[in-house]
Amino acid sequence: MVKLTRRTAGLGLGAMLAAPAVVKAQGSKEKATFRLKWLPQAQFAGYYVAKAKGFYDAAGVDLTINPGGPNLSSEALVAAGNDTLGVGSGTDSILVARSKNLPLVALALTFQLSANIWVARKSSGITGPKDFRGKKVGTFFTGAQYSLYSMLAKAGVPQSEVTIVQLGASVAPFVDGELDVITTVSYNTLIALKSRVKEDDLVFMTAEQFGLVRQDDPIITSEKVMAEKPQVVQAVLGASLKGWKYALANKKEAIDIVMAAASGGNLVRSHQEAMLNEIERLMLGFNGKTKGLGYMDKPTIAKQQDVLIEFKALPGAVDIDKGFVTRFWDAVPDADKKV
Repeated sequence: MVKLTRRTAGLGLGAMLAAPAVVKAQGSKEKATFRLKWLPQAQFAGYYVAKAKGFYDAAGVDLTINPGGPNLSSEALVAAGNDTLGVGSGTDSILVARSKNLPLVALALTFQLSANIWVARKSSGITGPKDFRGKKVGTFFTGAQYSLYSMLAKAGVPQSEVTIVQLGASVAPFVDGELDVITTVSYNTLIALKSRVKEDDLVFMTAEQFGLVRQDDPIITSEKVMAEKPQVVQAVLGASLKGWKYALANKKEAIDIVMAAASGGNLVRSHQEAMLNEIERLMLGFNGKTKGLGYMDKPTIAKQQDVLIEFKALPGAVDIDKGFVTRFWDAVPDADKKV
């Protein structure tokens, strides 16, 4: 029996895009909010750097960065209009949201490579999703569950034959033997897990090993905000990519900024430094280095959609051009997005 404990929560651009560097509001700055998908950490260094360095202010936006967490869905909050923009989960979650008629739009894909890695102990005999039958599998209900569903479907394992458990921020349930398989992210929980369990005792599984493609951490907004406040969308996206470029070029300063933003959050600096190094790999992989930070490759997204449909993780095709809007990214100067 599947045990799911979910707690979830191109208009009017015209001449603006002809001169896209920044669009500064006259008089007072436009207020906007940006919802993260997790608690403050180096995963979001670029946004905190853009805030600290005044990039949002310079673009005419008074931006408030709101933290996420295990009991919050950034995508639901942005789609509902509670936040202006934010960080989503991955290409698959955007596709699923669109299939449910949620007005969610991806503006950029910051992580060109998937960060999700499924881990089991070698002693369990688990080597792939075909072995998840009858096991307890922990995953994040912030988008990673869709990749898990696809992997199970491709392996011919019904979800009803797997106990799927919602994960929080700790790897303790796996370390303590409560879970047979745990979903990790390469820049955070995987690092923590390796510090507690010998790497030689573990088996690592990626979606790509089983023919699935996933890109993570899109910058998202809603159709309503995109239509009514295109200048804000353009300004926040441009400043965010500029912030990421600065963060990757100035890692020590970026970590200083993250540590200050998360004051009281018990972050360990060495862990945050390792996280930012891994995030750089994810961001510059695939097209990130050649095309620019946040590049969205629609043929790749279309292939992922085909796989999700084939293995019944997506009910049918959605309009990719409406769910992944590239014109704002196109309008960001190369100087602010190419490394």
